Amino acid sequence: MNTGTKISNKETIFIGLMLFSLFFGAGNLIFPPVLGQDAGMNAWSAIVGFLISGVSLPILGVLAITYLGSDDAEGLSKRVGIRFSIAFTSLTFLTIGPFFAMPRTGNVAYEIGVVPFLEQFGVNQSSPAFLEAFGIQSWPLFLFTIIYFTIVYVLALRPGKFVDRIGKILTPLLFTVIGILLVSVMTGPLGTFQAPKDAYASYPLFKGFTEGYLTMDTIASFVFGIIIVKAIKDRGVSNPLHVRKVAWKAGLVAAIPLALIYAGLGYLGAVSTSAVGDFESNGASLLVAVAREYFGLTGNVILGLTILFACIPTAAGLASACSMYFRKYFPGISYKVFVFVFVLFSAIIANVGLDQLIRFSIPVLQFIYPIIIVLIFLAFFDKLIGKRRAIYQFTVLFTAIVSFNAGLMAFNKDWDVLGKMMTLPLMDQGLAWLLPAAVGLVLGVTISFFKKS
Repeated sequence: MNTGTKISNKETIFIGLMLFSLFFGAGNLIFPPVLGQDAGMNAWSAIVGFLISGVSLPILGVLAITYLGSDDAEGLSKRVGIRFSIAFTSLTFLTIGPFFAMPRTGNVAYEIGVVPFLEQFGVNQSSPAFLEAFGIQSWPLFLFTIIYFTIVYVLALRPGKFVDRIGKILTPLLFTVIGILLVSVMTGPLGTFQAPKDAYASYPLFKGFTEGYLTMDTIASFVFGIIIVKAIKDRGVSNPLHVRKVAWKAGLVAAIPLALIYAGLGYLGAVSTSAVGDFESNGASLLVAVAREYFGLTGNVILGLTILFACIPTAAGLASACSMYFRKYFPGISYKVFVFVFVLFSAIIANVGLDQLIRFSIPVLQFIYPIIIVLIFLAFFDKLIGKRRAIYQFTVLFTAIVSFNAGLMAFNKDWDVLGKMMTLPLMDQGLAWLLPAAVGLVLGVTISFFKKS
């Protein structure tokens, strides 16, 4: 039994592995291979950028919760204001829920677990005319989403031990399958590094950083942070300082394997193009092609089934988390109704296909991510900032103006409103928000100083 301030190394490692399993989703495995493929000879610089936003920032997001001492997902954004907190947190839950992350699990499961076998047997995936009239381009995807999201719905209605048990089995299995594939790539690469493409030729580090947004893990880190803090406190650690220390150690335990896997997948993409071809933005097809090169059809079966069954509990967990959050503000609507609406919406969105879904998500992530990054940064100085709300407000405001413009540009480059009025540093690299964030921070500190005076 501990003293209320300490925890054993074994328990810390257990919490770290739990955090790793929360972040290690099958849906995120498709991004590093494409990054490596496009970055080519600049792959390692791009991978470092990806690891900063795809691993370091999510871990820092979890740690930020320990500095706030918050027990809800709105703890950080409340520093800006209640209305902002509700609106922004709702947007983040919808982003990691029915808008993008939930349907993406279905798309990834379909692309890796079903499409290779449809192609193997020469099945025509185009929809008949009556389905095309409803915007459904692929009849197998339509059929798959009905089955997949029905299972997700059933599981989400009974959140808890069953989904947790599935996760505890499938996470190690997925880790093992990916690990075997990566060892094969490391010991016998299929080819060599190719010439970098587009932005990866000019600024691979920054491009890799913004590509890490696609994991959406930094958005989810606030929810995961609450889970980790609870897990630490449940083991008798009550001292806030010691909670932070355990969280830092657990974060390191989670970060190391996550970084190794992402780096390995990036390398996989970088050295495989000459052997399997260029898959442009589709990391799922690239993974399938590489697995087939090493292990044949058997490899595709094992990889496909593992990712398929790993995606289902992830989607169920997201549906459950979103439903519980929104039910807090709409208690008159039952949990079951929320789950049904979110799952149905996800099934509809999934039918646009993986490539289109990723394309639609980029503008939203370009808007949300910079705001979350500055909120995480400010959280580590929360004790120093205290009740000086202006610091949070002006930093977020200035950041949001530029990140909103970045989101518009991601939709259409002609919508660059700010670019027509001024030139900001790092705009081409997708980090134009950095200077305005710093200006907002200085302005907020100055206003707070004069208010105090």
